[in-house]
Amino acid sequence: MAKVTYIENNGTEHVIDVKAGLTVMEGAVKNNVPGIDADCGGACACATCHVYVDAAWEAKTGTKSAMEESMLDFAENVEPNSRLSCQIKVSDELDGLVVRLPESQH
Repeated sequence: MAKVTYIENNGTEHVIDVKAGLTVMEGAVKNNVPGIDADCGGACACATCHVYVDAAWEAKTGTKSAMEESMLDFAENVEPNSRLSCQIKVSDELDGLVVRLPESQH
């Protein structure tokens, strides 16, 4: 289990215990966190689970695959710390992870 903090664009925080092995996106969807649409269900085939990874966690969340980079082209307001939350696998090492949600996924 890892505590993941999802911060909505308006500043509202959701601190969720996410089971190791799930993705950051699955943790949000299973706990009704607003702002993660996940239209493709986690197949890395859309960009509606776009998040901004807090700077302290960027190295720990791994590197973006070529497919993830390609899908981020469809997201709005992409930043260097942008990730698709379906591509971040939760582990005990990510306990305390903080991600911020964009204003819109569309």
